[in-house]
Amino acid sequence: MNEIKLTENRSINEKFYTLHHESGLDIYVIPKKHSTAFAVFGTRYGSADRTFKLAGENDWLTVPDGVAHFLEHKMFENEDGTDAFSLYAPFGGNANAFTSFTTTVYLFSCTEHFDENLRVLLSFVTSPHFTEETVRKEQGIIGEEIKMYIDNPSWRVYFNLLRALYVHHPVRVDIAGTVESIAQITPEILYRCYNTFYNLHNMALCICGDVTPEQVKAVADAVLKKAPDQEILRQYPDEPDEVCRPRIEDRLEVSRPLFNIGIKVTPAADAAERLRRAAATDILMDMMFGPSSEFYLKNYENGIISGKFGKSFESMADIACILFSGAADDPDKVYAAIREEIEKRRREGFTEEEFNRAKKVFYTATLSHFDSTEDVANSFLSFLFDGGNMFDYPTTVAETTLEYATECFRRDFDISRSAISVILPIEKQD
Repeated sequence: MNEIKLTENRSINEKFYTLHHESGLDIYVIPKKHSTAFAVFGTRYGSADRTFKLAGENDWLTVPDGVAHFLEHKMFENEDGTDAFSLYAPFGGNANAFTSFTTTVYLFSCTEHFDENLRVLLSFVTSPHFTEETVRKEQGIIGEEIKMYIDNPSWRVYFNLLRALYVHHPVRVDIAGTVESIAQITPEILYRCYNTFYNLHNMALCICGDVTPEQVKAVADAVLKKAPDQEILRQYPDEPDEVCRPRIEDRLEVSRPLFNIGIKVTPAADAAERLRRAAATDILMDMMFGPSSEFYLKNYENGIISGKFGKSFESMADIACILFSGAADDPDKVYAAIREEIEKRRREGFTEEEFNRAKKVFYTATLSHFDSTEDVANSFLSFLFDGGNMFDYPTTVAETTLEYATECFRRDFDISRSAISVILPIEKQD
């Protein structure tokens, strides 16, 4: 406890320092001789964490949708009515925050006054202040934000896909909740969630830049108080293998149809296996659907897909899915082309040559993430909260075999567990 430990990965020439601070907070410092330092202070708490209790408690508590995001907004408000952004201003800190299904993260970047900016970050995130009046005010602000996102085509097409893929899981619900659900939020609910999930044992601080671990420790020593060690238990509903609906279609103000296509995947329970599976799936996606693939070149040339065609593998909150997105004149033709490519690969498989070529390209792309202090800090925290280590990922990619990737492909690329979400242009009235 409170000792600084160095970890090096000589194969990629990277290192980081770990400090298990006496307050209960795990701190990670990744030194880089860059002009900009980037810090992320995160908690393992997101919109999917609706039902929970502490170990030893008898009853589960279920809170309204949107509390994690609401809490993120409220944390920037100080007791004297000022906001945290004004505290950063004298030190040139560029601050922000975000909430996902599984995490809430507060961050800043700066080119100078790092210690002062870090003090601001650690201070306001560990100083909650909620009243009936300020909660009511925030309900109005976030209510307008929710309405705005409902009319955002990219946001709508994505959440419609999640509603199509998932029957019960809380990722079906917008991260901000609904106007109705946030109306149920009270200061008592916010304090209960804060005291449960913003415990320093459930949090981590990751910093990348020209910063020493001793610097960070000195600020943490001055600001942080020892937190009680407690175990958080979370409960998610049972989710069937089948999709909820094969298709959802909406109309909004778009010039060209948008689509999201997803394949529902059963995630690995073990963190190391999740890392291996992510590496294999990322290589498969590049090989089958990347910009240099036969699929991409043929369908781009035929006008079926556009340059906005994207693909990803997402693992989040006890679930996982393979995603495709983009704009197309006929999204159903894109869906048919993806299904055709998967069926073709089931028949013909992959060659060692194309697999190794795709793996080499992806390995190089993986190493490029270490060039940016922002990418490193964010990715390090993301891997950490999923039970992995960012520094291990390049090795995991390099050790991925065609045999293992083929096993992942045959299990996970199951078209019978797929769905499509489409946003069409609003029809003009005569």
